[in-house]
Amino acid sequence: MLLTVIALASTACIEDDFTTSSNDLLEFSTDTLAFDTILTDVGTPTRQFVVHNRHKKMINISSIKIAGESTGRFYLNVDGVTGEEFHDVEIRGNDSIYVFVEAFIDPSDENNPILFEDKLDFVTNGVKQQVVITAWGQNVDRLYSHSVTEDTHFTADRPYVVFDTLRVAEGATLTLDAGTSLLFHDKAAMVVDGTLRALGTAEQPIDFRGDRLDKVVGGIGYDIMSGQWDGVRFTASSFGNEMRHVYMRGTKTGVIADSAGVEQRKLLLHNSVLHNSAGSVLTASHVWIDALGSELSEAHYAVASLNGGRYSFVNCTLANYYLFSIIEEPILSLYYLLPDDSDGSTPLMTANFDNCIFYGNTSDINVSDLTGSAVLLRNCLLKAGGEDDDNFISCVWEGDPKFFTIREEYIFDYRLHNESGAIGKGDPALCPAEIAADRYGMVRLHPDGTIDIGAYTWVEETEEYK
Repeated sequence: MLLTVIALASTACIEDDFTTSSNDLLEFSTDTLAFDTILTDVGTPTRQFVVHNRHKKMINISSIKIAGESTGRFYLNVDGVTGEEFHDVEIRGNDSIYVFVEAFIDPSDENNPILFEDKLDFVTNGVKQQVVITAWGQNVDRLYSHSVTEDTHFTADRPYVVFDTLRVAEGATLTLDAGTSLLFHDKAAMVVDGTLRALGTAEQPIDFRGDRLDKVVGGIGYDIMSGQWDGVRFTASSFGNEMRHVYMRGTKTGVIADSAGVEQRKLLLHNSVLHNSAGSVLTASHVWIDALGSELSEAHYAVASLNGGRYSFVNCTLANYYLFSIIEEPILSLYYLLPDDSDGSTPLMTANFDNCIFYGNTSDINVSDLTGSAVLLRNCLLKAGGEDDDNFISCVWEGDPKFFTIREEYIFDYRLHNESGAIGKGDPALCPAEIAADRYGMVRLHPDGTIDIGAYTWVEETEEYK
């Protein structure tokens, strides 16, 4: 009799370990699992959420499965087990399990991103609870070792994903319409033997970036990461290139302009951004480059490394708060500019930097004395102390542009706060009409006739603006 009583008590205890009440429900760490934009025909990184049992007794989840309302495909891993549908999943009292989800969306004919939404159903004690899963699917055109051998237009209809090298052959011109996006896969690059005309606008800029559209961690996107793709190279045969309203970031080598002489212009940068390179964002040797209203920022080495050649930088911001390692060189590195540098084979550098900002977590320029060179800095703001001379003219020394940038919070915004030392210190006569407005469309000339130093027009901060 005693053994029977013990056995019955044990059985009752085991049965009592599971709650059967319809009021004892699950809790979820989120009610919606949202994926970043997904390139069709490519699986996503795994996202996860937690399922909690907040009760003392164990819960038996009789069923877990995707409702199947979407044409997208979602793959599950529940508590370490992969499958499409799960039954009798147990969670101890005051314990939890992880659910991992991956998404895959088939290609379609649509150009604009498409929202895919489904629900993950959990049935416990006869009650159904749901977690919503959402993802935006973006169709793309994929380019594998693609060569442009005749004049070609890329449109803004859908992004282009570049694998290996996109090459523009000598004699051919590749024109990018406003709003075009080029997404480069790991180690991919663009090599231009012919001509590139990237014709973005303030309303529809052109994107050059890596193809990782997801997050590094939390809400921080891969946009902050350098070294995601190689960069753009203009070879010796390439001339007449234009990058207007281009936002290029996340490279290993930035833009490289190979030596080609200064008789023809190699590159025009117009209201563009070259940002975040594991090398320099611009490297040029014995070429002609004009940079107007542009931002060059964040590099492991010099932001701009210029060797000989002919250069004009007007209303540009050159800044460096590089995130991933110690900065190895000054913001602006100039070579082959002084008579002692000459080897007699090529002319020395001629360059002007007008209404430009040089500022960051490293020194401004690698050459402190430009005497005897054909390099001028006029109405520039520098972090360094110094005095005007024949090469430094009307400069703001020991200035502080008061950028919006907050490096610790991964905010790299080179517009100007109210207290900026760059406000009204530029020379309007040095600013050409073609950059009368900055890349955000803000008119540079203030009502009082003054103009700011740098790539961006100061906009007075108000409580509403903040």
